[in-house]
Amino acid sequence: MTKDDKAFDDILQQAQALGPLPMAVAHPCSREALLGATEAAEHGIATPILVGPRAKLAKLAEELDIDLGRYEVVDTPHSHASAEQAVSLVRDGYADILMKGSLHTDEFMSEVLARGTGIRTDRRISHVFIMKVESYPRYLFITDAAISIAPDLMTKKDICQNAIDLTHALGISRPKVAILAAVETINPAMTATLDAAALCKMADRGQITGAILDGPLAFDNAISHEAADTKGIVSQVAGDPDILLVPDLESGNMLAKQLTYLAAASSAGVVMGARAPIVLTSRAEDAHGRLASAAVANLLAHKRRAGMAA
Repeated sequence: MTKDDKAFDDILQQAQALGPLPMAVAHPCSREALLGATEAAEHGIATPILVGPRAKLAKLAEELDIDLGRYEVVDTPHSHASAEQAVSLVRDGYADILMKGSLHTDEFMSEVLARGTGIRTDRRISHVFIMKVESYPRYLFITDAAISIAPDLMTKKDICQNAIDLTHALGISRPKVAILAAVETINPAMTATLDAAALCKMADRGQITGAILDGPLAFDNAISHEAADTKGIVSQVAGDPDILLVPDLESGNMLAKQLTYLAAASSAGVVMGARAPIVLTSRAEDAHGRLASAAVANLLAHKRRAGMAA
């Protein structure tokens, strides 16, 4: 199986129609990171501001036959300074999107979350994978598989709302959220089942808005009508979810990577809950994935601008 290169064409077209926005790119000192940034510019999705050691960027650009003179470059001595400077460009309103380049996620996120100098908000920050699997009729949103290691109930509430907000920005007005666990019944010995039940009740009471929630649901009855029917599950979500809310980072990370490597799923990724959308992809992610992620961030940033202007 091979990945579908046209998987995110609809999102790319929407972003192109809205036009490019300034994007601070922290330390794009690898082939894929620099190509991801420059391809976003070539596709009319972003105007990248390359933050990193100028000499290293110039050497890489020459190897890749990229005209570095076309882009604004902020010279920094090392990766930590690159992350700090890129975050400050967003915090000061100079850039609408933040993209991680070829530095470690921990190093990058420490600057995003830094008190006083970062771009955190009252909402917990979380990551959302947007995945296109050939066997599923539309995008699947998996969260959180990259940031929150062992989220408690209130963190899961924000993770859920962040994913819902993302789907709204992509035109899904009433997403269906399947809250995953190992089983579909409440078991006091399994915290994930208790959290799922609580999240559903929070949605009933307006603490989570804009979606239909159900859980706990095991993966089979979350994704398959047949499996849900076999177990007698009556649900608006079972077999038809938009969002899969996982119990913890380990399970989510394994699920996303299984879909990528065993089912040839195409994926994009974005961090929600900060003052601006953050493109946070694996250092192993190819340029197409980074481009798709930048397009998602573009739609989010345009929506944020529209909300501020209203």
